[in-house]
Amino acid sequence: MPDKICGVKDCEKESFQTVPSDKASKLFVLKEERTKVHLCREHYKEYKRNTKKERKLDRLDWVR
Repeated sequence: MPDKICGVKDCEKESFQTVPSDKASKLFVLKEERTKVHLCREHYKEYKRNTKKERKLDRLDWVR
């Protein structure tokens, strides 16, 4: 059994990456409310695709 599993409801795959739950909760129904959520490889790809513009704007704001 893996140490950590995906935090998306009805997904029991092994965790691949950890992301902030406030951004992930906009895309997925999560099992529990926490500050960070573990995502499997498939959900992480979907997260990256859907938050690409937002993450780019965050990086540009940081450079100022």
